[in-house]
Amino acid sequence: MDLRAIFFDIDDTLFSTTDFALKARGAAVAAMRRHGLRLPAEHLLRELTEVIAEFSSNYEHHFDKLLLRLPRRSFDGVNPAILIAAGVQAYHDAKVDQLRPYPDVPPALRHLARTDLVRGIITAGLEVKQADKLLRLGLYDLFTPTALFISDQIGISKPNPKLYQRACDELGLKPRECLYVGDHPTHDIDPANELGMMTAHVLRGRHAPLPGKTKATWSLGNFKELLTVLRKELNVRA
Repeated sequence: MDLRAIFFDIDDTLFSTTDFALKARGAAVAAMRRHGLRLPAEHLLRELTEVIAEFSSNYEHHFDKLLLRLPRRSFDGVNPAILIAAGVQAYHDAKVDQLRPYPDVPPALRHLARTDLVRGIITAGLEVKQADKLLRLGLYDLFTPTALFISDQIGISKPNPKLYQRACDELGLKPRECLYVGDHPTHDIDPANELGMMTAHVLRGRHAPLPGKTKATWSLGNFKELLTVLRKELNVRA
């Protein structure tokens, strides 16, 4: 069966979510301290990390919860709304300054954009948040516009294989005609394997070393190796 489509995860596959999060949280804490929050940055980062772990990265009030956990005396004389706004603003400014794809990703996607392959996204997260990443990374124009599947829009999230099946169904594809590229063994590789997709596990990001139930068709270090697999093993002229 010929390859007709290649789908990608976003986080820690197209860019380092972990590196970006550390930089953005650091910038947010620094801004809050500049505006009157009187606690060491290390302490604030530990508390913020706990908030995110407890309420999830998609929760919209991380900095509100952070202030609730701190002694009120640590920001006496400062309106807490100013501190929250400073943290939010610095975090979003970091998206402009720090959000970059892995260096090997854009050239590989440009090669694929010159083929007849459907180039899609299957990602878990909030719809606008995930779409915003594609735009800020400068990668949106390299994908097939009708092949973007975000869990929040569909009502099915990873690792449910139905999310992957939905993408195939909407594009009139059979799973065996598709390749899925991701970093997470249990959220990306296992469900795609269960459907019968070909899979490529990109071994980078904090989730890459986790044990999965199944093995990927290919384990790769970067997108240059992905292009090599496509050319040599799947006859894709990329």
